[in-house]
Amino acid sequence: MIGLASLGSGSRGNGTLVRLGRSLFLVDCGFTVKQTEARLARLGVRPGEITAILVTHEHSDHASGVAALAHKYAIPVHASYGTLSSGSYSLHGEAFDGDVPFVLRDVSINPVRVPHDAREPTQFVFCRDGVKVGVLSDLGCVTPHVVEQFSDCALLMLEANHDVGMLENGRYPPPLKRRIRSDLGHLSNQQSAELLEAVAHNDLHVVIGHVSEENNGLHHIDTVFDPLLDRVRSLRVATQSTGMPWVMLEGDAPEAVALPGKSAQLAF
Repeated sequence: MIGLASLGSGSRGNGTLVRLGRSLFLVDCGFTVKQTEARLARLGVRPGEITAILVTHEHSDHASGVAALAHKYAIPVHASYGTLSSGSYSLHGEAFDGDVPFVLRDVSINPVRVPHDAREPTQFVFCRDGVKVGVLSDLGCVTPHVVEQFSDCALLMLEANHDVGMLENGRYPPPLKRRIRSDLGHLSNQQSAELLEAVAHNDLHVVIGHVSEENNGLHHIDTVFDPLLDRVRSLRVATQSTGMPWVMLEGDAPEAVALPGKSAQLAF
């Protein structure tokens, strides 16, 4: 089985599940233990099934719940040296070097360095038997390195954080607006669509994530991503409150999930 699901995605908490064969990885945990348990149950997962927690960076919406969940269920934690040395949220675990793949069970994991305002932020590409699954959020700009590493994925979680117009005309203070729009901030819808255009192929399943509840909306995402719908197999949006049910490769989908056909689909 190869699949991807979201516990929830946004500025108030993030958690992404990646399943490859017998291995189940949780990328980030920005929820309390109680919230995480409930969100995992909604996806048919017991915390004890998780092979490892992988942390992208030390910001609260990604790391605040990691230590408590890992301690309660004895789950190994892996993060970059910079993330672990940040001193945030009592993070402890095995350190890795950015852009140096390592293996857990039978899965190769590539922690891809990305531009973001954290100590040593990485995102992840998982590979098993030649099938790649990417989790890519929290980066301020698209680099050739990012495009190269996230090409040829079968499943991809991709940040589309904000609509530029909504952000600029919104109520955030100017310093926060500048931070979000900077090369170390977050991807706009347009930046995300340009990245997707570079890596799109007809068998790619995409989940749009880390969508700002304050500075984005489905109608903006529709407008920007609609021209790309015929370039990918499916396109969905993960929400802060309910995340995203399992998206599995054909032949792996559980009964609770109905994948679209050949034509692409954009939906919550």
